[in-house]
Amino acid sequence: MPQTVLLAEDDRAIRHALERALTLEGYAVTAVADGVEALAQAHTNPPDVLVLDVMMPGIDGLQVCRVLRAEGDRTPILMLTALVETADRIAGLDAGADDYVVKPFDVEEVFARLRALLRRTSPAPVAAAPGPGPAEGPAREAAQGAGRHLEAAGLRMDLQARRAWRGRRALELTRTEFELLELLVRNAGIVLDHSTIYDRIWGYDFGPGSKNLAVYVGYLRRKLDEPGAPQLIHTVRGVGYVLRED
Repeated sequence: MPQTVLLAEDDRAIRHALERALTLEGYAVTAVADGVEALAQAHTNPPDVLVLDVMMPGIDGLQVCRVLRAEGDRTPILMLTALVETADRIAGLDAGADDYVVKPFDVEEVFARLRALLRRTSPAPVAAAPGPGPAEGPAREAAQGAGRHLEAAGLRMDLQARRAWRGRRALELTRTEFELLELLVRNAGIVLDHSTIYDRIWGYDFGPGSKNLAVYVGYLRRKLDEPGAPQLIHTVRGVGYVLRED
């Protein structure tokens, strides 16, 4: 079965062009012209991924995103925006979006970002294994419990529950923020270059001109940092980022 995309874009030319490109790429696309239709379709026929234009008449893409997230809908959302200021992009992330593309965009970039979002939400295959004997059960459960938790630099992460804390303070993270933090925590003290992070988080290196990673790091810092406490994510100029507690 083809993966389903709900596309909401009020510009007819962009909507038709993107609908055709996505269809040729193998997606089953439902294209609508505004946020009201997008919410109706999302409730009636939940898609695998949503592509929402930020600026739409009536209910805009940010409002659609907020409504779905408030309802507990965790379907990945890719925002299309003509707004290039960092604050505007952060507004989309704050509304619950998982990623964004700035207009005018290359359709191949849209494809790459959709593949990355869908890959992250696809269930991992479970290998068949023989059942544990009487003495194996507790040991196996302990190993599974240990594997689901990460700790570094005063941070704790429960990978199965998708929760994270700094000290005793719970962190409210989007899917992409959580995965970026997980990558940094797993490699605490190691400088990760931009290309490595792009490849691990988005599955695609958007090149030296992209500000996507810097936006996410900045937003994650705002959620992690505390007055009087050491900064945890450090920039290594010209290279990348490292998690450490100085």
